[in-house]
Amino acid sequence: MGSGLSPVAPGTAGTLFAWGLYPWLRSALGDDDSLVAVFLLVAFVYGVLACDRTGRDLGVIDHGAIVWDEIVPFWLVLLLAPTGLLWQFAAFLLFRCFDILKPQPAKWFDTHVKNGFGVMMDDLVAAFYTLLALSLAKLLLS
Repeated sequence: MGSGLSPVAPGTAGTLFAWGLYPWLRSALGDDDSLVAVFLLVAFVYGVLACDRTGRDLGVIDHGAIVWDEIVPFWLVLLLAPTGLLWQFAAFLLFRCFDILKPQPAKWFDTHVKNGFGVMMDDLVAAFYTLLALSLAKLLLS
């Protein structure tokens, strides 16, 4: 069963899946952050196309079963977040909050851009806010 098919909170299940798979991704791509960044860019572009096609096929552009839009941006968060399990847990909680609350411009992408790009972008904005909050927290705690 795919994480997007979770009967409860599929977006959260997709983010948990991304978190669990991230160590394997880093192992497979090595320690070169730039290689991981290129992979994430390719995965984002693929996500735009795949989310658009899947949403059209399902008849709902941002269907709950589609979680690639959570996975790729959360991988970006994990790449750029401070290291350590506590920081990763904070990143998970923040990302889910920002994804659910959809602060601007995420809400604009969610309501006005009804295609795969909009589906991916609202979660990328949530990733940005997550990284901003983590950076501020790290600054305040150091």
